Amino acid sequence: MASDTLAHEHDIAHNQESGSWKGGSEPFKASYGKLMMWYFLLSDAFTFSGFLIAYGALRFSVPTWPVPDFVFSTFPGGFHHKPLLFVTVMTFILLASSFTMVRAVQEGHRENQRGVVVWMLWTVIGGIAFLDCQAWEGKTLMGGEHMTIKQNPFGTHTESGVYLMGDGHDIKEGDTFKAGQSYLIHQHDGKFAPLQYKVTEGDDAGVVKEQKMGPKAFGALFFFITGFHGFHVLSGIAFLLIICLNSATGLYVKRRNGYEMVEKIGLYWHFVDLVWVFVFLCFYLL
Repeated sequence: MASDTLAHEHDIAHNQESGSWKGGSEPFKASYGKLMMWYFLLSDAFTFSGFLIAYGALRFSVPTWPVPDFVFSTFPGGFHHKPLLFVTVMTFILLASSFTMVRAVQEGHRENQRGVVVWMLWTVIGGIAFLDCQAWEGKTLMGGEHMTIKQNPFGTHTESGVYLMGDGHDIKEGDTFKAGQSYLIHQHDGKFAPLQYKVTEGDDAGVVKEQKMGPKAFGALFFFITGFHGFHVLSGIAFLLIICLNSATGLYVKRRNGYEMVEKIGLYWHFVDLVWVFVFLCFYLL
């Protein structure tokens, strides 16, 4: 029995000397913390995928879905008819913050405490600027366009016609529109109400009809998915501030592990930026 024990210990020592003992090595060359972060990001990716797939399924099943170039055409300062210009600025801000996060991780690998703090602060500024843009967009859609999770004034005409303005004997013809043209019910003639129009083409030519609201699901999905993404950005900013404060106080200096906490929050931040690319594709381009 004693000889078997000595033989076993001899084999372990031999394996350690030869480099074949792998019991203490990190799987996938990643620490436990990084591995758990990857697991979390994978599960979160499934969540966003489900939301966006649901949006896409509804988007292509409704013939009167709003046209992004028309819905997202306002710009701060009173500028209108600037399709997707504002959301392009938003996207640039978020992608720029991803670059500053990369620089923070690089400075962490160099054990440069000041560089980590500076670049993380720039990342926080980028995140706050992005949230400000989201807040302005939401305020514009809800306050100016009257779009809510239960009401969507945006849609697409399926028939060409002429707007009829007024009531009673004072009805007169207004602007014309063509089939497929987007519209805002409440913005016509400065009134927020369903408007009548006279069909000018097809079998129903000459028939007076009433505009209807666009599909309700558009507003609900837009505010929910973009809001869910905004919550991720807000959470990321909170974690960035905590880790930045820890870095500034020298908490990670003694660890000499390349500021691994900065790298882990960097993985999260890059994931948030990547998700926005898909949100941008679904809501603003399709």
